[in-house]
Amino acid sequence: MNNISLCRSFVVSRVIFKMCSVMSNYEDAVCKLNKLQSNKKTIDQIRKDLKNGIIKCTNIEEMGNFLSRTGVTLDKLDELSVIHIAGTKGKGSTSAMCEAILRSHGFRTGFYSSPHLVAVRERIRLDGSVVSEELFAKHFHCVYDMLDSTQDFEGDMPKYFAFLTVLAFNMFLKEKVDVAIIEVGIGGIVDYTNVLRKVPVVGITALGLDHTSILGYTLPEIAAAKAGIMKPGCEAYTVPQPVDAMQVLRDYADSVKCPLKVVPDYKNYTFPPNNPLKIDLEAYQTNASLAIQLAHAWMRQHRLKKISKSNGLKNGVNTLIIDNNRTVLDKDILDLDNVTVEGLKNCKWPGRYHLVQSDFAWFYLDGAHTKESMEICAQWFEDKNKLQEKILIFSATGDRNAEILLKPLSRLTFKTACFVIPTAYKETSQNNDNFSLVEQEELMDRCRKYSDIWRGLQSGTEIRVFDCVSEALISIKRAYSGKKPAVLVTGSLHLVGAALSIIDPNLST
Repeated sequence: MNNISLCRSFVVSRVIFKMCSVMSNYEDAVCKLNKLQSNKKTIDQIRKDLKNGIIKCTNIEEMGNFLSRTGVTLDKLDELSVIHIAGTKGKGSTSAMCEAILRSHGFRTGFYSSPHLVAVRERIRLDGSVVSEELFAKHFHCVYDMLDSTQDFEGDMPKYFAFLTVLAFNMFLKEKVDVAIIEVGIGGIVDYTNVLRKVPVVGITALGLDHTSILGYTLPEIAAAKAGIMKPGCEAYTVPQPVDAMQVLRDYADSVKCPLKVVPDYKNYTFPPNNPLKIDLEAYQTNASLAIQLAHAWMRQHRLKKISKSNGLKNGVNTLIIDNNRTVLDKDILDLDNVTVEGLKNCKWPGRYHLVQSDFAWFYLDGAHTKESMEICAQWFEDKNKLQEKILIFSATGDRNAEILLKPLSRLTFKTACFVIPTAYKETSQNNDNFSLVEQEELMDRCRKYSDIWRGLQSGTEIRVFDCVSEALISIKRAYSGKKPAVLVTGSLHLVGAALSIIDPNLST
């Protein structure tokens, strides 16, 4: 072998070694992260104790402690400029559109959301892109090692979501983003993300009954939990809400002296000539309106902050009007510029009203997990499919009322209804991004329960139960070779993610 061949061989070997090293580091990170999951028994007991007042929720205090152990004091966290978004429906898509608008305007963005669909890295984005395995692993091991080495007792580590929140805040500070869009996990007031003390802009999307075992069984209770992200002096925006929920939001906003405004109807926006934006779904229009107002509110505050700094002022210029002791926000942004519209057009948020064509079927994927969301999903699917044979693939998480979710779907005529465990394949290892501690038999029991509910809602449907998504897809491919049925994958976002990991693992469509 000549010297040139030896050199090439050495370079190739180094590249392969580096790739394997990155993959190993990432897989090791995912494995360590999965070990931080709480098992179902622990979660159920915590929920029970919280409801009965046996224990007090200490999420915020714990998060402050975890952050400080990684070198991020609350004063340091205050330096992160944040748009904080809570809500029951649409907070993910609203956050994504808000981020896309700000990025389109030239700002360096961070974006933290949950859950992920295919890879856990999707939860943390920089400049609109999912962080690479290498960058995720680099920051993960740094944060993990600091927390691991400062334990006061065995097991003194943040659980899965809490750890990812610590990781996201660390990454956004170290990567020096201009603005971080932070989506609340569950609720608001005691969510781990609510450790944030200074938030210039807050958004609350449509409210509904979800996570009731944690947040409460009425809309006012849920509204109270979501309202807790409002802080004194921040600007808060929301969408039209039921009267009782809206009153709770307004009362809380008044109590913390935070101006709250309902965003305008999407039909009131004016688009630039020759650059319209067509959005058919009303729910998506509502989310887009909220995203527009949130992004422009932050940009307005950012400009004022720069002006005040250049003028040597300690506080930003006050452009708000005081009227009868109530703070009224600036005029709505209604005339949209090309940059804002392009941001909305370029926004991609997979797993919601998402269409994928495979070689054997058309897949319609939507992680609808509330009654209202499922009603919209059913209408969307029906409008898109008038003639094709329809197949349903459904799953839900354990604490949701499956009958409420299935009722809107029962008005559609499905040839086959498949109830599946929301994992791509039957066997998963602990270094898999979608590993779960929930027992397989318990998940199968849920699927059988869903099939019984469906049987009572709609007769004449072929009902199938599968232990993973891949088995359901194989069954459909065999039964409909060459026919291309319309397949609705809905309910759990974990189910949607499992399906996408098979039919479109790179989330390319």
